[in-house]
Amino acid sequence: MNHKFLLSFILCVAYFNFYASAQKKPNVIIIYADDLGYGDLSCYGATKIKTPNIDALAKQGLRFTNGHATASTCTPSRYSLMTGRYAWRKKGTGVLPGDAALIIPTDNTALPSIFQQAGYKTGLIGKWHLGLGNAVEKDWNKEVKPGPKEVGFDYSFIFPATADRVPTVFMENQLVVGLDPNDPITVDYKNPIGTDPTGKDHPDLLKMPAEVNHGHNQTIVNGVGRIGYMQGGKLARWTDEELPFTFLTKAKNFIEDHKEEPFFLYYALTEPHVPRLAGTMFKGKSELGNRGDVILQLDWAVGEITKQLKYLGLAKNTMIIFSSDNGPVIMDGYEDQGFEKLNGHTPAGSLRGGKYSILEGGTREPFIISWPAKIKPGVSGALVSQIDFLASFAGFFNLESKNAIDSKNVWDAFIGKDQKGRDFFIEQSNQLAIVKDNWKYIRPSKGEVFYKLTHTDSGNLPTAQLYNLTDDLSEKNNLALKYPEKVKELEALLSTEEAKTK
Repeated sequence: MNHKFLLSFILCVAYFNFYASAQKKPNVIIIYADDLGYGDLSCYGATKIKTPNIDALAKQGLRFTNGHATASTCTPSRYSLMTGRYAWRKKGTGVLPGDAALIIPTDNTALPSIFQQAGYKTGLIGKWHLGLGNAVEKDWNKEVKPGPKEVGFDYSFIFPATADRVPTVFMENQLVVGLDPNDPITVDYKNPIGTDPTGKDHPDLLKMPAEVNHGHNQTIVNGVGRIGYMQGGKLARWTDEELPFTFLTKAKNFIEDHKEEPFFLYYALTEPHVPRLAGTMFKGKSELGNRGDVILQLDWAVGEITKQLKYLGLAKNTMIIFSSDNGPVIMDGYEDQGFEKLNGHTPAGSLRGGKYSILEGGTREPFIISWPAKIKPGVSGALVSQIDFLASFAGFFNLESKNAIDSKNVWDAFIGKDQKGRDFFIEQSNQLAIVKDNWKYIRPSKGEVFYKLTHTDSGNLPTAQLYNLTDDLSEKNNLALKYPEKVKELEALLSTEEAKTK
C-alpha cells in the first residue's frame, strides 16, 4: 500500500474521531437570574404567576429542591460560582461598588478557564459585578482590564456591576460600547461629580422614585436615581427597558457564532433586580406589578434561547443550568409597588427570609438542569450548590480544579444518578450557617432580627439556632436547647472549615 495514502488515511480517521469526540461534549449554558426566589416560578409552586418556558426546562430535566447559591447577596455568590471557593474566605468579596477592582484570580483556575482547557469557546453575557481592573481608579475610556477575558472568557458583553449602580454602560471585550471620545466617562462613589442632576436634589425628574435611606438617589440616568456619581458617556448610557433585549440578542449571536463547536455561555440576566422597568410588551402583564412583569420578561428570554437551540439542532446536546444568585427581595431601593402588588404571591415560597438573610430563603434557589441527551426528567433532593460547578465540570473533563477547595464533584447528582449530593454546605449572610444531614445550625449574631428597609427576616439571633429541615423547612422551631450535642458538632465542623482559610 502507498505509504502516503496510508498516512493520509490514518490522519483522516484521527481527525474524524477527534471531531466526533468534540461534538459529543455538551454545550453548556448557565442562565443566572438576579434576586429570583424559590417561590417565584410556577414549577416551584407559584400560583399567581406563570413561567411556562422555565417550567418546560424543569419538565424535561432535573428540578432540584435543595440547590443553593453560597450567599444571600450577589457578589459573594458569583465569586463562589466562578472560583469554587466560599467568598467569606477572602476579604473584599462583599457587594461591590460599580468601580471595584477585579476580585477573581487570573491564574487560569476560574470556571470559564476549565471550559477553555476542555476545548470550548467561552462567552459571558449580562451582569458581571465582580470588579474590573487592578484598582478602583480606572480609565473607563480605554480598555479596562483585567476582567472577564483574563479569567477565561473568550467573549464578553456586560454591564460592570448592577443596574442600579453607575457606570450605566455596556462593555464589549473590555471597551465601553458607543463611547464618544469627546465625552469621556468619570465615575466616583464618594463625591458628587459633573453636572448631571441627582435623585436627591431633583426628585421631580424621576420616573421611579427612590425609597428613603437606600442610596438610590445619586446620578440620574434614564429617569432613575443610581448609586454612585457619573459624568460623561451620554451616548453610551443604556436605558433600563432595553437591557434584556440587548443581552438576549448578544447571547443568541454567541450561540449562532459557535454552533459548530462546543461552547460555554454564562448568561447572567438582570431580572428581577431593581430597578424593575420591563419592556413595553411586558408592562402590566403579570398583575403583580413591576417585579412580576420582569419575571415574565425573564421567562420569555429563557424561551427564546431554547427556541434557538431547537432551530439550530443543538437542543438535545446542550446542558442548560438555570438558577439565581440569591433569594428574593421586594423592597430594595425604589418605590415600584412591589409590596403593594404582591397579590398573595410568596417569592420565597414556604421558606423564611430572602436576600440578605441567613435563613433558607436567602440561598436556596430555583435550580434546574436540563440535558435531554443524558438527563432523565425528575425531581432531586440532593444537596448541591453553584460552587460545585467548577469541580464537577473539571471532573467530567478529566481536568484538575486547582484552588477550588470548597467545590465538590457532584456530577452524578447533577445528572440524576445520585440523590445525596455534597456532605455539608455553608451558607453566608452577615454571619455563617452550616447544613449537614438536613440539620442546620446558625451561629449567634448581634445583627438586626428584621431588616426594616427590605422587610426581610434576617435570621439573626443572639443565641444559637438549630433546625431540622426535613420537618421544618420554614425554620420556625429552634431545637438548639433540645439538641446541644448537635449544636456542638456542627459548630466544630464550621470552625474546622473556617480554619482552612488561615
